[in-house]
Order: sequence, then C-alpha cells, then structure tokens
Amino acid sequence: MSSDKSHNINWTDIFSVKNLFYTIIGALLAVIALKGFMIPNHFIDGGVIGISILLHEVFHWNISLQIIIFNIPFIYLSYKKIGPNFAVHSTLAICIFALLLQFITIEAITHDKLLIAIFGGVFIGVAFALIIKAGGVLDGFEIIAEYTNKYVGLSSGEWVLFVNSIVILMVAVKFGIETGMYSLITYFTAMKVSDYVIDGFNAYTALTIISSKDAEVKDVVANRFNKAFTVYKGERGYLPGQFDVKYECDIIVTIVTRLEILRLKKAIFEIDPKAFIYASSINEVHGGVIKKLRKH
Repeated sequence: MSSDKSHNINWTDIFSVKNLFYTIIGALLAVIALKGFMIPNHFIDGGVIGISILLHEVFHWNISLQIIIFNIPFIYLSYKKIGPNFAVHSTLAICIFALLLQFITIEAITHDKLLIAIFGGVFIGVAFALIIKAGGVLDGFEIIAEYTNKYVGLSSGEWVLFVNSIVILMVAVKFGIETGMYSLITYFTAMKVSDYVIDGFNAYTALTIISSKDAEVKDVVANRFNKAFTVYKGERGYLPGQFDVKYECDIIVTIVTRLEILRLKKAIFEIDPKAFIYASSINEVHGGVIKKLRKH
C-alpha cells in the first residue's frame, strides 16, 4: 500500500492512464470473480465484500450498495491516518467496482466447487493486487490492516486472517461446513495470487555469502550482477574437530530477486565450491540503490 499524509491530493497521479487502467481492470476482474464464480455458488471471500455477499444471501440486500456504505468509515479512517491520496484512490476503486457489479450481468461460469475456489480466488487476488498497484484498496478491511500494522503492532496478515476467519465461519454456519472450507480455499488462493502479482519476480531475498575468496565474490556481485552489497567483518571456521581453527573474513550480504538467486549462486560456487550461502526472505526493502540497479 502507498501512504501519503500530505493534505494536497495529487489528482494527476490518481487519474493517470496507468492507475485508471489498473483500477478499471481490477474492478472488472473482481466482478467476474463474484458474479461468474462465487455469488451463484454461495462462495464468499473475506472482508467487506464477504460480509456484503453474506447479508445479500440472508436478507437479499443490494451488494453494491452495501459495499459502498460499509466502506465509508474505512475510507474516512484512511483519510485521517494514511492520507488523502490513498483515500481518494480507494474511493474511486470501490465506486467503480460497485457500479460494475450493479450493472454487469455474467452467467455462472462453472458449478464445480474446486474450480470456483481456485479461479474465483485467482480473479479476486489479481483484482486486489491491481487496485493496490494503482494506489488504493478494494476492501475497507485492508485499510484496517494497514492501520493495525502501523499503530497497533498487529501485522496486516494477522489482522486480515483473523477477521476473514470469522466471516468464513459465518459462511460455514449458514451454508454448511463444505462451502465454508471451499471459501477458505478461495481466500488463501486470492491472498497468494495477490502477493505474487504485487511482488512478481521482483520479490526480494537477502543472500548472505561467506567465502575464503571474498574479494572475487565481491567483484562478481558488483560488476557481473550489478548488485550493491554490505560487508560484515567476521570469522569463519569453528568446524567440529577443528574448533580452534578460524580465519578472518568478510561476510557479504546482498539483496536479489527470485530470478537472480540461482544465477548468482552458480557464479559464486564457480569461484569457491566451498562457499557458505544462505537466503532469507524479506518483506520490504526501502532506500539504498535497489530500485536503481534492477534494470540490468
């Protein structure tokens, strides 16, 4: 999610061709997910959308109107706590989605429960990711997740999982355990697809390298792969049976993408087959020259 607490709204950014494209396509995919897969088969996603569908099934209330009304307090919260640009992006996305949902008619694409769970999740996951890329969200509970992450200490994932588990539990009570379990598959599919679309192949991994040929490794990392790195002064050795044997070394840490890991490891092992390398997944990267060096 983007966050901008400036009181000035950047209308040029909000109505840029790219952001409008992401918003409209994202809203359209969400409509396909709901009308083509989920609603006709009583499958429910989490958050405001899930609650709106559930209330529609029970009381026959208009889903589009519910989505707009239920999201109003979350939009206000996002305006106060995250920023006006984010609030406007989200409002635009939610309104477009509600309008498309109201006026577009789509016949049920399939009634196979597994296909509904998988492809409904894929479509809704891509939709959410595109809206996030445009600078907003499609569901108010994502705004609460951002707030809890920043001010309460709960991670976004923990909060969303907690709330959506309650929603899906209500689904199980209303439509049966089997439908609730399939809805859970839909939710997890959407979550994983959304993460992948947002990060793509550019999801970052921290690669730590300990080698006796650290100078050559540095040269490969910086000059062949065009990656910046950080060096920690350390010691290697301390092997079982040779505990007293140790050597000073430079511990090299660099940030790479998924596509670069195998190639970089292969290049390092060509220099030093006994090099010790381990990878650590990271959630976010800020600052430095990561973004600048990604074009190679």
